[in-house]
Amino acid sequence: MSVPQLNDEHRGEEILAVFDTAFGQLLAADPAAFRVKFRKMAASAFAFYRGTACLFYHDLDAEKRGGPYLDERTSRVWIHGDLHAENFGTYMDAQGRLIFNVNDFDEAYVGPFTWDLKRFSASIALIGYAKALGDDQITELVQVYAGAYRERIHALATGAKSDEVPPFTLDTAQGPLLDALRDARSLTRFGLLDSMTDIRDFERRFAPGGGSIELDAATRYKVLAAFDGYLETLPDSSLARPDSYRVKDVVGRRGIGIGSAGLPSYNILLEGHSDALENDVVIYIKQAQTPAVSRHITDPAIRDYFQHEGHRTVISQRALQAHADPWLGWTELSGTGQLVAEVSPYAVDLDWGDIDDPEEIAAVVADLGRATATMHSAADDQSGESLVPFSTERAIDAALAADSDDGAGLADLLVDFAHGYGARARTDHQIFVDLFRNGRIPGL
Repeated sequence: MSVPQLNDEHRGEEILAVFDTAFGQLLAADPAAFRVKFRKMAASAFAFYRGTACLFYHDLDAEKRGGPYLDERTSRVWIHGDLHAENFGTYMDAQGRLIFNVNDFDEAYVGPFTWDLKRFSASIALIGYAKALGDDQITELVQVYAGAYRERIHALATGAKSDEVPPFTLDTAQGPLLDALRDARSLTRFGLLDSMTDIRDFERRFAPGGGSIELDAATRYKVLAAFDGYLETLPDSSLARPDSYRVKDVVGRRGIGIGSAGLPSYNILLEGHSDALENDVVIYIKQAQTPAVSRHITDPAIRDYFQHEGHRTVISQRALQAHADPWLGWTELSGTGQLVAEVSPYAVDLDWGDIDDPEEIAAVVADLGRATATMHSAADDQSGESLVPFSTERAIDAALAADSDDGAGLADLLVDFAHGYGARARTDHQIFVDLFRNGRIPGL
């Protein structure tokens, strides 16, 4: 993509305007949380990019609408919405398997499939730059990603059986993906509970401190009422043992991460699948956010499909992720949509810190390309949701068929975008740091 020659002052005002739209209300409610968020974003260009999906889609919207490979169907694919190189990791699926795949579906929505590919490709350019890789090496990495994505989409579209494209598990993953799965396997539910709770009077309770907030009686009542509503959204298989969702304790928390700044949340301690104290389960109720991409998709049929943002997040995750967390559900609290899920003891994010060898980076990027294709193919007419009533892998494969056999057209598109937007994000990061350090961000 071409990068408009905006001077720093003009671009700074543009960034502030986008921030006000995306963060304004939450920032006004909890400026301290956003000071933490923005300090984390100031640490690097990649951290800034992670925290500014709102700016990314603003910039895409300013480009010419449409584009190669987009038609009536491929512009209406369930997408992750914030697909960058660090939004991959491990989870325990509903069948008890440790899976490495895409995670964090807070920004998921329905839109052009190429938007996910572009966001990921630019993130690879930023990681490559931070690791002092040359432009030619970054180009090769994006080409590897595009090739792996296209190959997997084609395999799925032409009838490959599920056992021919297995998920990344302890049996099938390699390299850093396998390392993450092994790290996850070494974790235990007892370890998580020990870090968050203690046992008093023969019963487990949340431990004081550590960021937990004791609730007053009125708030506790509202949270428990919201929990009752959440139970109605769970699949029957999650409610096989009535005692498993008996509430033992409730505390408040406040999100301060890059993605959850200012969002009020609550942790609930449940009995779990047996009376043993080491099998207790911690779930969280978190206010769901408006996805950045939704501000640039105007189709009312998409917007009206969802009851609220909590419902959207859960429906999207269930569509995009096979055998999702059995505790995944939604509810409302004080009229606002909430996401509910387990605080998993088996969540390990992909760690790029020690992935430095170019060949190893390329192997990881290829696997992430395959994971992206598998995710896009999952959420379609076979997902149980009517919003995307066609085979997405066949639609995407047909759109890519005009490419040369080696997929050079898609690769060229993503390479050009990755270099252009990577450079823009590095410049934007410096502009943001100057705005922040000089007190230019309103409300802080």
